[in-house]
Amino acid sequence: MSKNAFSTVNLKPELLTNLDSMGYQSMTEIQTQSLPLIIDGKDVIAQGKTGSGKTAAFGLGLLNKLDVKKFRIQTLILCPTRELADQVATEIRKLARTIHNIKVLTLCGGVPIGRQIDSLYHGAHIIVGTPGRIEDHLNRDTLDFSHLNTFILDEADRMLEMGFQTAIDAVVDKLPKQRQTLLFSATFPDKIESISQRIMQKPEMIKVEASHDQNTISQHFFQVNDNQDRLNNLRLLLLEHQPESSVVFCNTKAETLLVCDELNAYGFSAMALNGDLEQRERDQTLVQFANKSTSILVATDVAARGLDVDNLDAVFNYNLAHDTEVHVHRVGRTGRAGKKGLAFTFFSNKDHYKIELLSELLDREIRAESLPRDSVLDRQIAPPTMATIQIDGGKKQKVRAGDILGALTRNDDLNGQDIGKIQLFDNWAYVAVKHKNRKIALDKIAKGKLKGRTFRARLLRN
Repeated sequence: MSKNAFSTVNLKPELLTNLDSMGYQSMTEIQTQSLPLIIDGKDVIAQGKTGSGKTAAFGLGLLNKLDVKKFRIQTLILCPTRELADQVATEIRKLARTIHNIKVLTLCGGVPIGRQIDSLYHGAHIIVGTPGRIEDHLNRDTLDFSHLNTFILDEADRMLEMGFQTAIDAVVDKLPKQRQTLLFSATFPDKIESISQRIMQKPEMIKVEASHDQNTISQHFFQVNDNQDRLNNLRLLLLEHQPESSVVFCNTKAETLLVCDELNAYGFSAMALNGDLEQRERDQTLVQFANKSTSILVATDVAARGLDVDNLDAVFNYNLAHDTEVHVHRVGRTGRAGKKGLAFTFFSNKDHYKIELLSELLDREIRAESLPRDSVLDRQIAPPTMATIQIDGGKKQKVRAGDILGALTRNDDLNGQDIGKIQLFDNWAYVAVKHKNRKIALDKIAKGKLKGRTFRARLLRN
């Protein structure tokens, strides 16, 4: 038996059975270090990047001590965004498949609060939510935390970056003093230390170093003089390497818009992701990027946190990150699951100190490389392979992925190969289709029927 097998920790047999059926044999580093402490009831601060397995670490810990027969809220998990809250709730439901009658409820903004109040009336064991909406419920006396024994802050650094400090404090004030508190964060700024001292009891600190796998991530550095240089370099590298999906990291919201507009003007397919987007716009942007309808996402670090996209071919640091940890976090989004990834970083003379720190961290000398020849600018830009159709019907209207697939493949003029990701939200759905078949697919949805009803549909721009 491996020393990091799940069976080496004191988990309930039904949880181990389920992990086995899901093919989870060995714990990740963050699970190996934190799970025994969590099961032991300790307060834990765990630092690890997205994809480290942190959700399963705290999910298994809270499920291990949950009393299903006691139909009261026993755990609260705070997340910075609705999509992360949805991901966490989905993962916990998967981990809990062999424990019957567990109720996990998601409470986030962007959804009418009345419906959530109705759901709360019927009770829950676990609440996953965003700080602002949880505070709203507490102000309305619609949440009862008197039986709570576990409080989890997921991506705590991002919640503080997004300005949730006051809401978190207001929520903590309403929680029982006797509880276990778990704090997960990708970085560990001073604000995290300060909040942990206020809300935790003798926490154990765990830090999982990001792995710098030089075999899967190839890092390249280029010196620039000004923003025009950055943009020209970006165009050259995009045309030279033709990545199917890439993220360009900028340090400000204004820059994401500027870079995105410039790239689109040159014929690339780019979308901006920053904190100014409404939830629905954010959903649409992430959907189109994840399903290959747009090939470039221009994002700030805060907006991209929690972004979960497989097979990201390249990362561009349009500006050098403010600190080395953030750089590692950005670059770690490519080259996953053993696949080759590319990371390109632009730096100027004033970044000399940061480059020295990075050089030390990566254990290699960083030298400015030569750019591809200007003749590369004459190359054709590869268009996105997919297009996205938005359907004005979702889970609330009982629309399922199978209904959409059935409507599109009826009459055999489209088949399963022509259809990509189908993503369902409460009141709308998105389906990716091969770009060349987008008009046929739109006609089938808009003029056909789903669940015996006609739904409005439209093509999203890309």
